[in-house]
Amino acid sequence: MTYLISLFFLLSNLCATDQPKLTLHIQNIESGKGKIIIGVFNTDKDFLKDGVAVKNYTVDVNSANETFVITDLPKGVYAISLYHDENSDNKFNRNFLGIPKEGYGFSNNVKPRFSAPSFEDCKFSLTTDLEMKIKVIN
Repeated sequence: MTYLISLFFLLSNLCATDQPKLTLHIQNIESGKGKIIIGVFNTDKDFLKDGVAVKNYTVDVNSANETFVITDLPKGVYAISLYHDENSDNKFNRNFLGIPKEGYGFSNNVKPRFSAPSFEDCKFSLTTDLEMKIKVIN
C-alpha cells in the first residue's frame, strides 16, 4: 500500500506543470473579420517594441468577443498588448499623426491618454490559472 501511495505522489509531481493556464476574454471587437494579434512581454525593457515580445499569438476573429487560452507560459510577471488587425495586413495601422486606426488593448484594461502605457501599468502575476478580460479600444 505504501508503494502505491508513493507511486501516486511521484506521478502527480511528474504531471504537475509550472505553466498555468491564462484565459483571455477579448471583448468589444468592432467587426467580425481579421485577426487579433497578441504580444506577451516579460520585461519593461523595450516594452511594446516590435520583436521584443516573449510570445506572440494570433486569434481569428469571428465575433465581437473571442476567448483564447495560453498554456505555454511559465509562472512569472507579464504584460499583454493586442490589436485587431482588421484588414489582415499584419500591421498595426495608424494615421499620419500616429493615432491608431485599428482597435487595441492591454492587460489590466489600461487606457492610454497621451502616450503608450508602461509595463508597470499593464503587468500582472501569473502563478496559477488565471482568467483575464481585455476590452478592445476602438
